[in-house]
Amino acid sequence: MQKNKSEIDTAWPRTRLYVEADLGAQASVAAGGDQSHYLRHVLRLEPGGAVILFNGRDGEWLAHLQSDSGAETMIKAVERLRPQVTPPDLWLVFAALKRSRLDFLAEKVTELGVAELRPVITRHTMVRRVNVAHLRARCVSAAQQSERMNVPLVHAVEKLKSVLENWPHGRRLLFCDESGEGPPIAEVLADLRQRHSLPRGGGQWAVLTGPEGGFSPTELDALHKLPFAMAVGLGPRVLRADTAALAALACWQAILGDWHERCRFEPLPTED
Repeated sequence: MQKNKSEIDTAWPRTRLYVEADLGAQASVAAGGDQSHYLRHVLRLEPGGAVILFNGRDGEWLAHLQSDSGAETMIKAVERLRPQVTPPDLWLVFAALKRSRLDFLAEKVTELGVAELRPVITRHTMVRRVNVAHLRARCVSAAQQSERMNVPLVHAVEKLKSVLENWPHGRRLLFCDESGEGPPIAEVLADLRQRHSLPRGGGQWAVLTGPEGGFSPTELDALHKLPFAMAVGLGPRVLRADTAALAALACWQAILGDWHERCRFEPLPTED
C-alpha cells in the first residue's frame, strides 16, 4: 500500500549518516566536526530529531539526537531498520582522471554499487596523483544519498603493471578494449551467465578502463594474454574515460549484478 506524503515525511527520516562506530540498540554515537555542524546548523535538528545511521557492518539504524556537547552531537541508535547486506564483489580499476571528472566518477560508481576503487597509472595517463581522503569523502556522500549500506574502499594510485602482477586468484577482469577487438560487453556477460550458470551478484569481478588516450599497444597486448582477463567492447562510439566506466558497470549490474532487486521505497504521490 502506498503511503501518503505526510506519513513518509513523519515516519521516515531523510538524513542518512555514515559512522565508523559500532551500532546496536541504545548505542550512543558521537557525531563531530562536519557531521555535527550539518545536523545542528544546516538541518537545524533538535534533541529527539531522527536520522538514519549505517557503518557498513551492523545494518541500518533509526537514531535520535540526544544532546549537544561542545563540538560533538550525541546520537542514540534505537531500532534496526535493515540488516547488513553484502553488495556484489565488483572492483573498478581505472586510469586516474583529473579531479573534476574523478569526483563525478567516484559519486556515480558508488551509486552503482562498486566495492573498491583502484586508480592506476598507464602509459597515457596524465594524472599521477590521487587524493584518497578527498575521493573517499565523495564516496561517503554518495553512499549516504543512494541508500547504500556501505562505503567502497578507495586505494592509493598504483601502476597498472603492478596491480596486474599482484592480481588475486579467482577474480575475473573485464577490460574495455577501445581498439574494437573486444566483443560487445552485453553479449559476453550474457553468454557467461548462461554457460556457467553464474548467480546474480556472485563471484569476484573487476572492470578495467583506460585513460582518455586509450591503452598503449603494449598494454593491450599484455592484457589480451592474461588468463583471467576478457576484452569487451562498448559500442561504435568513442566514450570518455568516465563514461566508459559507468557504461561497463551498468551492463555488469544489469546482467550479473543486483539490479534484479527492487528499491525498498515507493514513490511519493504526485500532488495535483
